[in-house]
Amino acid sequence: MALVQVVKYDGEPDVFAWKYPNEELGTWTQLIVNESQEAVLFKGGKALDAFTSGRHTLETANIPVLNNIINLPFGGESPFAAEVWYINKVYSLDIKWGTATPIQLQDPKYQVFIPIRSFGQFGIQIDNSKQFLVKLVGTLSIFDKENLIKYFRGLYLTKAKDSIASYLVEKQISMLEINAYLEELSEYIQSKMMPVFNEYGIKLVNFYVNDISVPEDDPAVQRLKDALAKRAEMDIVGYNYVQERSFDTLEGAATNPGAAQAGIMGAGMGLGMGFGIGGAMGSQMGGLTQNMNTSGQTKNCPNCSAIMENDRRFCGKCGYDTQQQKQSSGAEPPQQIKCSKCGAMMGINVKFCPECGDNYYPCPNCKGDIAPGSDTCPYCGGTVPKPCPGCGVLVSGENKFCPECGTSLIRICSQCNTEIKGSPKFCPECGNKL
Repeated sequence: MALVQVVKYDGEPDVFAWKYPNEELGTWTQLIVNESQEAVLFKGGKALDAFTSGRHTLETANIPVLNNIINLPFGGESPFAAEVWYINKVYSLDIKWGTATPIQLQDPKYQVFIPIRSFGQFGIQIDNSKQFLVKLVGTLSIFDKENLIKYFRGLYLTKAKDSIASYLVEKQISMLEINAYLEELSEYIQSKMMPVFNEYGIKLVNFYVNDISVPEDDPAVQRLKDALAKRAEMDIVGYNYVQERSFDTLEGAATNPGAAQAGIMGAGMGLGMGFGIGGAMGSQMGGLTQNMNTSGQTKNCPNCSAIMENDRRFCGKCGYDTQQQKQSSGAEPPQQIKCSKCGAMMGINVKFCPECGDNYYPCPNCKGDIAPGSDTCPYCGGTVPKPCPGCGVLVSGENKFCPECGTSLIRICSQCNTEIKGSPKFCPECGNKL
């Protein structure tokens, strides 16, 4: 039986726990522990004494717990079997982490699904050596940084994903703006992960999110950036989406020889093109278009809200008969309507059904009760306007952007990136639940 005289370990900084390979010790063994280490003595699978930095002789005076377990004959100089573990107590601040695959998150500000990647680093220190060995190391002979990253990969990926999502929702921050809040987000994730590390005797010194990247080639990201760029252009020039659509209509009418106002508007467009030559002509053009808009020469289709000339009967976009709408609007509105939920008859001045208590959502055209989530009225077939998630203004279902605030109204399937129309619960292309 070999009798060990000196036990020490001068290992790599990436090793957190190392087991001395020889388990045959003697009461005269010299145990050397460096300044940044701590040694733990195991006997029969139980952690006994812990030794801090310095030189220690394994004798009765130094290991009282061991003296109560092992019978030391031969004058107290008997060999015995035990394990010696060295624990690295230095701060390890360069442990890298990152998301191997993109995380699908819904932007809380613009309500679109965007894949993101995130990476950074964190630092730890072994705080409780016995707890660390018993709960995490187990029967391994060595525990290094690679083992730590492998064991805690699921933890920091889950915590990082949940923390980023909850932080964005709580602060109402867009994912395109998140890089301005990395310091606050890092502290937020560290507070979520710290209790889990403490259970294994590990102190989480810091946690850093170095970057959150959004793929530039993703269709949802491109559409969102185009919409934001268009909105910024409108803010700089000084007009909104409705006005821009009016300008497009005027330009289209000027180039259409069959339009009733083609001659006047064509001349107006020519005056506008010559604005750089004569400021007075441009002013006249502005007054002309303003008079045309304010004098009722155009109107909105009651069915799809498309802009059409005032003397046209049928909508050029959806074919809706405005004359029929005028005739029906001239009739006296019904005094009673049917509840869309229980079928009971109720008056048009109530807010709730007197039988089932369901909310009364009147159709703007025929006053019929529309079920929540419907895109069209089941009685007259008219389009049901939806509230804008940004400003709350009622917007027609044909619009892709809010005419007041420019918020995107497009729904994108997170599975196949298909543009969704209406309010279905499942994607019509891939069947993904929305």
